[in-house]
Amino acid sequence: MNYDREILFILNEAGPKGLSIRKITMHVFNKCNGLFDVISLEDVHRYVASYLIKNSKAADSVIERTGVRGVYRLNLENTSNQLQFDFKDDVIGEKNCVKAEDDMSLSLF
Repeated sequence: MNYDREILFILNEAGPKGLSIRKITMHVFNKCNGLFDVISLEDVHRYVASYLIKNSKAADSVIERTGVRGVYRLNLENTSNQLQFDFKDDVIGEKNCVKAEDDMSLSLF
């Protein structure tokens, strides 16, 4: 089960307003349900609800409650425990980069 990753992805896409447990459950159900891997909506709802409640209890957790009952979002205030990669196309050094005008193709003759 890869529900944890899907829950975090959906909450990231939701933004600072967050989403309700029902909507998160539907997103996870639609993403993980397949033709040969049939899952129950009740099982997904039970797992999503317990995961959100369990992971929102601590103050330094990644998931937090909003002011509305049953709505959760990512805790972006606490960045000390989170690791986020930022991939950029910056040129670090000229030595490591292959120039566009250099022809690196092999000769057939």
